[in-house]
Amino acid sequence: MTTWITICDTCKTEGWEDTAMERTDGEALAALIEDRAGGDVATRRVSCTMGCERACNIIVQGAGKIGYSLGKFAATAEDAQAIVDYAQMHAASPTGQVPFREWPQGVKGHFVSRHTPVPE
Repeated sequence: MTTWITICDTCKTEGWEDTAMERTDGEALAALIEDRAGGDVATRRVSCTMGCERACNIIVQGAGKIGYSLGKFAATAEDAQAIVDYAQMHAASPTGQVPFREWPQGVKGHFVSRHTPVPE
C-alpha cells in the first residue's frame, strides 16, 4: 500500500529573507525527497501545513494507517534520505507504526504529532 510524503513547499527557515536563495527551503527539500522516493512511497507538494514555526514540515500518511507530522528539517540530502527511509518503513508496516529503535537517526526529534486513521 502506498505511503505518501506530503511536503510543505512554502516553508522557509528563520533568516531565509536574508539569503540569496531563489526558492524556499520547502521547495528545495521537496526536490530532494522527490528524487529519492519511489516504489511504495509517493510524494506531493502543498502550500502550507501551518507549521511555520518549525519549518521544514512534512506529513507521512497512508490509507487506513496512523500518520505523522514532522518538522524542523533542513533542505539537505541527509534529511531527505532519512524522511524517505522512514516513509518506506511506514509503507511496510500494516498499521503505519514503526518501532522507535528502527527509525532512521535523521527523523528522531522531528516528530510533531500523530494522526489516527479516519474511521471507516
